[in-house]
Amino acid sequence: MEQGKLFVLSGPSGAGKGTICKEIVRREKIGLSVSMTTRAPRGEEKHGKSYYFVSEEEFQKNIDEGGFLEYAKIYGHSYGTPKKLVLGQLSKGKDIILEIEMQGAFQVKNVYPEGILIFVLPPSLAELRKRLIARGTEDEEDILIRQQATLNEIALIHDYDYYVINDELEQAVDKVRSIIKAEHSKVDKNVDRLIRKYEEEL
Repeated sequence: MEQGKLFVLSGPSGAGKGTICKEIVRREKIGLSVSMTTRAPRGEEKHGKSYYFVSEEEFQKNIDEGGFLEYAKIYGHSYGTPKKLVLGQLSKGKDIILEIEMQGAFQVKNVYPEGILIFVLPPSLAELRKRLIARGTEDEEDILIRQQATLNEIALIHDYDYYVINDELEQAVDKVRSIIKAEHSKVDKNVDRLIRKYEEEL
């Protein structure tokens, strides 16, 4: 069975990573990994679907037991990707997409070098500000902090495999879908199985 591929979407807060992920999961045969976090739910977020919302103590227990593929502290809250679920699905040939912050993306790449990193960018800082204001979850000081953080994060884009500018959602989703399709035609270790298939026909 062909190994599934791990796609990691990250980028500045407010760039639209979550919306793109939801559309990709809706249109492609791909699993969305649910992260664990110590922050409180926002709006209509649900435990086990949006995130696993846990206490600091429970999160630390998972760290101690080596239960995360990656974890990071962002804006005072901890986030982590449960390792067992992701690796199990990949071994069954299922693609998985992760929506995580940049610290976590680099950890994933270290633990699982085959992971494909995609950086999602806003079309401009002005548009990013508008999106953050519309979201209504940050005050003016938080928005200024996030805008400065965005400039720092963009400087790390060279460590990613792809980037997508999320100006028009439909176009951004199509670009990510194209990346997924292209990666499945990439010459990698999965191609050895294809070679054996031809050899067996002789």
